[in-house]
Amino acid sequence: MSEQTHMINKDREMKLDQVQNVIQRMDAEQKEDILESFDAFKQYLSRRLSLGESLGLNEEQLSEVAQKVADILATKEEPRNREEKLLQELWNVADPDEKDTLARILVRFVKN
Repeated sequence: MSEQTHMINKDREMKLDQVQNVIQRMDAEQKEDILESFDAFKQYLSRRLSLGESLGLNEEQLSEVAQKVADILATKEEPRNREEKLLQELWNVADPDEKDTLARILVRFVKN
């Protein structure tokens, strides 16, 4: 691996870690507010994607962030509404390529 590729990967990992740290610092009340309704969840994800963009993340990196959020929600949170339940069920049966596709779709969905 070239030095430039190594530096790009290191920078990408640092940016992804910054976004993940924001998610992990969230308290229970904030999580409940976000997961209370699907619209609140979409608004939250949209704000997080904007944060990622402001940190210089590209579309692929934003999808990686969306995958991390989806993994956390699928394993640690109970769905609060039918839309979240559907997303969780789709996520749980998807293979890694399908999860990548779902994350990319979700990113585009909340951007529009």
